[in-house]
Amino acid sequence: MVDTSRLNERLKNCQEFVHPHKVSVAGRLVRVVGLTLEAVGVKAAVGSQCLVETAQGDLIAEIVGFSKEITFLMPEQSLQGVLPGARVVPLTTKARLPFSMDLLGRVVDGVGKPLDGKGPIKNSGNYQINNKPINPLSRRGITEPLDVGVRAINSFLTVGIGQRMGLFAGSGVGKSVLLGMMTRGTTADVIVVGLIGERGREVKEFIEEILGEEGRARSVVVAAPADNSPLMRLKGCETAVQIAEYFRDQGMNVLLLVDSLTRYAQAQREIALAVGEPPATKGYPPSVFSKLPQLVERAGNGGDEQGSITAFFTVLTEGDDLQDPIADAARAILDGHIVLSRALADSGHYPAVDIEGSISRVMPMVTSDEHQQLARQLKQVYSLYQQNKDLIAIGAYSRGNDPRIDQSIDLMPVIKFFLQQKMLEIIPYDQSLTQLQEILSAAQAHAQAKQGQQNV
Repeated sequence: MVDTSRLNERLKNCQEFVHPHKVSVAGRLVRVVGLTLEAVGVKAAVGSQCLVETAQGDLIAEIVGFSKEITFLMPEQSLQGVLPGARVVPLTTKARLPFSMDLLGRVVDGVGKPLDGKGPIKNSGNYQINNKPINPLSRRGITEPLDVGVRAINSFLTVGIGQRMGLFAGSGVGKSVLLGMMTRGTTADVIVVGLIGERGREVKEFIEEILGEEGRARSVVVAAPADNSPLMRLKGCETAVQIAEYFRDQGMNVLLLVDSLTRYAQAQREIALAVGEPPATKGYPPSVFSKLPQLVERAGNGGDEQGSITAFFTVLTEGDDLQDPIADAARAILDGHIVLSRALADSGHYPAVDIEGSISRVMPMVTSDEHQQLARQLKQVYSLYQQNKDLIAIGAYSRGNDPRIDQSIDLMPVIKFFLQQKMLEIIPYDQSLTQLQEILSAAQAHAQAKQGQQNV
């Protein structure tokens, strides 16, 4: 007879020295190319994490693909200290994000680790991530406007609760400032900000100066700066969306700001090209264009007992080219787009929202007929002036030839003032509509007065 009690005791003693996250079978590193690690002998699924032994301690890497016996891994940190033939040990569990209300006011990295030096974040422990997409038939419709505190958007490009909007801009035209204005002026319950691929200096400036103490108190910031690995930048964007989903599942209305969707696509391009996926449009492989809708579609209204995620995804238009592949793909899957004009920014017009080139596809669903008519009439006046501004500037147009152009010339200073706003200024939705009505009423009164003078 075998003494099972002694056997169990010896087994228990052995288990104390086994890493709780490791399995017994390990592979070894055979090649390093750029940021890609190639290993043999690793038996784990794509998306699993592994520990790679280095001269400076263990390095966490994720399996991103395989080819025959070769497994491709992408590290979360730098590859300093990696040695030939190093052990690659799959982990049996993945680190979980700390989902709880304690996330509010915190700054975390791409995998949810605190960056603000305020200690660990408590995990509620009872929230399960559901990676399955929501059935589109179970989502609530978009029926209510969301106040973002920006007059130009509230009036001409009204955003609905649960809408997915794109913010298209080149570098240096004020998209980060506009995001900060929305964080301070929005009526959403929680704000989740994903700063993906930005400069480290910009991350600190956004948190301390643009977001401010009041905005930060009800916000969660996920930062994956440009010097992070492509895997961390990719995870940073997905972590921001997962945190927004957590607050949505608590019944809250969430404003999700991701800056930028282009950096997310570029991170996926780096990973895909490294594992051998062929490039397609302007060097972007096909997987990039399949991951974009998978990310964007996770935002929106939830079911009857859930809240909503209203999302703004910034798109960096390289060379101010709105036909850039990522910009073109994003326009097709978003519920509207706000274009920031470099010409307006160069002239000192902030926020530099181009109301002619922008559109909100759900505005007719969340605004009254009167609001739509007001916005349409003022937009027509603005557009008419833009079409004739060269003739007006050189003096080729004479007053009296076209009463509509005369009206646009008279109203243009007022419209420009209406579309501009100070960075720390918050203009509520109702006040925006009142001021819009006042401008149009003044325009009508001016037109009637002129008509009376002509009749006399």
